Amino acid sequence: MMDNRKYDEPGVYQIRVGGVLDDRWSDWFDGFSLDKSSINETVLTGCVSDQAALHGLLSKIRDIGLPLISVERIEDSQTP
Repeated sequence: MMDNRKYDEPGVYQIRVGGVLDDRWSDWFDGFSLDKSSINETVLTGCVSDQAALHGLLSKIRDIGLPLISVERIEDSQTP
């Protein structure tokens, strides 16, 4: 059985979406950094306080019609 406790704690996530977003979108995506790749993708990286916040961020991505490519938790964070 998977231990879900760490996933409801703050962590740093990388979310890869299709399309290129400029830096003006950073505030709308809760201050996440935006890294544009050369293959028509953008990687959003930042701290998420818990699963509810992560789902809210994913809803924003859905609402503007961006294709979701991947979501990866890259490290734990002590900062909410």
